[in-house]
This record gives sequence, structure tokens and C-alpha cells, in this order.
Amino acid sequence: MTEERAGAAKSVFLFDVQGSVAKSTHAGLPWLRYLRERIGLRVHFWPFDGWEVPENRSAVAEVYPSLWSRGISREGRTADQHDAYSVAEWMRRTDSVGGLRAFFEPPLLPVARAIAQVEGWILGVM
Repeated sequence: MTEERAGAAKSVFLFDVQGSVAKSTHAGLPWLRYLRERIGLRVHFWPFDGWEVPENRSAVAEVYPSLWSRGISREGRTADQHDAYSVAEWMRRTDSVGGLRAFFEPPLLPVARAIAQVEGWILGVM
């Protein structure tokens, strides 16, 4: 569902296609497990641990930099650097006007919310 709403985002199960993130995603999964084992509930894996991030917890969320990177000047950054910068800048701007929390609560019907909590969701996709 989240890939459909995001537009061109690719599923983590599509390997060897243009724009695929599957290999990177699957390579990173053991690191997420490592974080969970080492720091436990001090990290919140959104939305798998729930849609609301508890106070005083760090959150790990999937992002799709293309949602924002075209609207932010590249200023000599590599593509990967610009993707990371774009996500951080969008979050900074959105939080500075009090709007970031709303993106952690996308307007989904209960059935869609239940599916997304298992499949995952992309932060910023409404």
C-alpha cells in the first residue's frame, strides 16, 4: 500500500529492477536486529512497534528521499549525500512548524492501518 501511495517507491521484495532497494534493505535487517538486541525498547521501530513513538525513544522509520529531494538544492552533494540531507532537511522544516508528528499518524482506515503495521509504511506518505 505504501509503495502505491508514494508513487515510484519499490517493494523490498523486488530484486534486480531499476531503482530497487531490496538488496540494501535485506542487508540492513540484521543491523536492525542488532539494535533491538543491544538497546531494546529505547528504540522504536515505526510502525511495527506501534504508530505512536513514546517519549524519550529514538525512532527508526523507512523514508523515501525522492519525496523531498527534488525540491531541495543539491549544492554539490553526491546523490546519496543529497538523499540523506533531503530527509534531514524535510524533517527539520516540518518539525519547526509543528507538523512532523502528523506524519507518524497517516490517515488510514483501520483495516489499512493493521496491514501497514505488518507490511511497514514510509514516513511522509499520507
